[in-house]
Amino acid sequence: MTRLKVEPTVVTRAEVLAARERIAGRLHRTPLLPSRTLSERVGAPLSLKAELLQRTGSFKPRGVLNVLATLTKEERDRGVIGISAGNHAQALAYGAALEGIDCLVVMWRGASEQKIAATRDYGAAVDLQAGDPAGAFERLRELIDETARVLVHPFDDPRTIAGQGTVALEIEEDLPDAQAIVVPVGGGGLVSGTCAAAPARCRVVAVEPEGSQAFRRGLEAGHPVHVEPLSIADGLSAPFAGRNALATCRGRVESVLVTDGEIRDAMRFLYERAKLACEPAGAAGVAALLAGKVTLQRDVHAAVVVSGGNVDAKIASAILAGE
Repeated sequence: MTRLKVEPTVVTRAEVLAARERIAGRLHRTPLLPSRTLSERVGAPLSLKAELLQRTGSFKPRGVLNVLATLTKEERDRGVIGISAGNHAQALAYGAALEGIDCLVVMWRGASEQKIAATRDYGAAVDLQAGDPAGAFERLRELIDETARVLVHPFDDPRTIAGQGTVALEIEEDLPDAQAIVVPVGGGGLVSGTCAAAPARCRVVAVEPEGSQAFRRGLEAGHPVHVEPLSIADGLSAPFAGRNALATCRGRVESVLVTDGEIRDAMRFLYERAKLACEPAGAAGVAALLAGKVTLQRDVHAAVVVSGGNVDAKIASAILAGE
């Protein structure tokens, strides 16, 4: 029997607006902070969307809560499962606890001990059988077959993407003349939500580490491409970008790469000058701006997303000390 090919879903602004209604009042509206120092460095007016101040320290609960709000009673009773290097894990654990849903998260050996501990503290069970991100996705498929839990995908469910797009709606409301949004990228959930939500006149710039190019490779190929991510920015270490995320971004997004050294420099800048204690993944967008890899006209207002804020103290202290 021939299996029909399922076309990817292109998420729309209407779906993002619907997601905003579903999750309204359940999360922080994070501030958009003008940065004079960054603006002077770049030569254009820039603001920081401080999404590291969101519940659980990243934008991830937006998509999680939008997905959970759509589950049937039968699906809720089966429990949910997710996969993550840490930020989606914490968000799913938090959201499931809020909804009274049993939760299991697949992570992998070598993931941040702080993020693993926080996920458990929010009430989820954590599976650490896999040794790397690719193995973790294989383990995820095994556990779904064994447990019949409902998958809450970290970046490629259209409902996840729509929830993440509410970040861009808030930027639009707080900075109506924004002509560009710079977004750190792993699997593509946030940047595709931004592409869906942002006005057509607004540039969307996707920033990835040089050692973790799943999104750029997927854009070039026109479909998900598996990579072996290797970057200090573990929050951006997806082994592939999602089909729906890529379809939503196609023809809409600019791709930029940054080095781990540039990420470290940006993390120090955000800590010292903006007083934002972000993790390496959260500094990627600022890294691209400081390194001159995103060019802006002098009178063009732009926003850059800073997310998340979950970093091991030893790693943070080493980066801040310039080690």
